[in-house]
Amino acid sequence: MKLAGIRVIDLSNFLPGPLLTLTMADHGAEVIKIEQPGEGDPGRQIGLADGPHTVFFRNHNRGKKSIALDLKKEADRAALLELAATADVFVESFRPGVAQRLGVDHATLRQRHPRLVYCSISAFGQDGPYRDRPAHDIATEALTGALSLNVGNDGQPAIPGLPVADLLSGLNGLAGVLMALLRRQSTGQGDYIDISMMDSVLAALRNVAGPTFAENRQPDPKQERTTGGSAFYRIYPTRGGGHITLAGQEPKFIHALLNDLGRPDLAPACLRGPGEHQKPVMDFLEQTFRQHPRGYWEEKLARLDVCFGAVNTLPQALRDPQVLARGMVLRDEAGRPHIASPIRFLDEPGAPNLLTPALDEHHGLLGQR
Repeated sequence: MKLAGIRVIDLSNFLPGPLLTLTMADHGAEVIKIEQPGEGDPGRQIGLADGPHTVFFRNHNRGKKSIALDLKKEADRAALLELAATADVFVESFRPGVAQRLGVDHATLRQRHPRLVYCSISAFGQDGPYRDRPAHDIATEALTGALSLNVGNDGQPAIPGLPVADLLSGLNGLAGVLMALLRRQSTGQGDYIDISMMDSVLAALRNVAGPTFAENRQPDPKQERTTGGSAFYRIYPTRGGGHITLAGQEPKFIHALLNDLGRPDLAPACLRGPGEHQKPVMDFLEQTFRQHPRGYWEEKLARLDVCFGAVNTLPQALRDPQVLARGMVLRDEAGRPHIASPIRFLDEPGAPNLLTPALDEHHGLLGQR
């Protein structure tokens, strides 16, 4: 596997850091998770369990090793420093300043191990006026303006279904770590990576920033191209309670469906771009989609080669034939489901270890080289 021989020390909790290190573990890295004695990663207590671990914890920490250390104790801190001296990557998600107070900050570790790649993930990064503020995902989405674009039918901001800041910061951290490891091959030196959840969300707003950059105004989600202003990028209810999304605004998709439905006259409004002028098309399509069940529309839209997707529930998604064909649902020895790595290599593909560590299960690694 691509990352075989890479040792990662993971002091992160919850989602961003664990997602970063999970991806590395799935592709061969040895990930040693350092947890607080007693309760460990709070993820061990989040949500439902279908075995000895919560699903939340299993989904982000399978294939890792667990060592419990109290870093306020000198002996445990010394043990971590010895372990870090054997590592290639060190990941932490403390609030800025905490790692330094504990004596496991980048400056301290770099003196002992200059080849170490050290990644810090925090809500706001290591500097700036918000540096010391506590925050989780939704707060950073709110501050970046992302939440203001995620509005319900009542026009009010709505909580997104995915923790976008957590996911983006974890993936940006992964990219930074891999770039630093690649650069280390030629320089022999590690690096320090400062990942901010707020930065990560802001950087993801590039495709919706047109009105703000060009005209210094807030985008109107109901009138913009991908947030509600286009008839061919929209969710429609079908008969019986299902939903279909139209998900492509290219002319060929517009003409294919409207010609088939006997309304080619509506195409020019769609080809003008997003905005209120598309409302007659939206109204027509909403009435039309309600006339038949989801399955009817799935068959018709596939035949017309229109860009679409049926709105699956999560149980339906895990049974979707495309998901199953791609091997995205794995089963451990107890039959519990796992989501596979989405990174598919032709050579040296990932081989996730589906075992989830008990707290401090691998304490015996301390003192080993």
